[in-house]
Amino acid sequence: MDGTDDLFRMENNNIIPGKGKVLIAEPFLEGRYFSRSVVLLTEFSDEGAVGFVLNKPVNLNVNEVLINIAHFDGDVFIGGPVDTNRVYYIHTIPELIPQSIHIYDNLYWGGDFAILKELISLKKIEVHQVRFFAGYSGWSAGQLEDEIKENSWLVSQLDVKDVMNCNNEKLWERSLRKMGGRYKMWSNFPENPGLN
Repeated sequence: MDGTDDLFRMENNNIIPGKGKVLIAEPFLEGRYFSRSVVLLTEFSDEGAVGFVLNKPVNLNVNEVLINIAHFDGDVFIGGPVDTNRVYYIHTIPELIPQSIHIYDNLYWGGDFAILKELISLKKIEVHQVRFFAGYSGWSAGQLEDEIKENSWLVSQLDVKDVMNCNNEKLWERSLRKMGGRYKMWSNFPENPGLN
């Protein structure tokens, strides 16, 4: 035994999944959507969970994805593998967008999209106030809890500023470093160790 099994064993960090928490993928989790991803949970209950991947840009501007929307410099991110033909959004301006769903602190999900479009056309929304996602991540009842028990995800927290920061391709590494200990070492582990 060389000790690598212990190095990549997750320690219980006593943070349970919930609305507003983030999931940090373990280093070897595979797949286009979840490899080295950080997922914000916007909904969590006995019936399942919904979230958005925060650190996978699509390399498209909102104007290239949404028809009939005024020019807006915001990027679109891959939210997850479910319903990828729809665009979802989170924001920090509930006072301007009715029917927004509170996530935590000053962070909200969705709301009246017609009003959002109008606010964008009137240039009353700034890029740091809203983030767009193609699709979402979803788990059925008990599925996410099982994945956490299988050590696929670490549960953590981020402040709203980090969640809304669109320049976050290094979010996975930064989140692990912030957790310290063995997780700090994980952040430096190569994506494909066979290429070293």
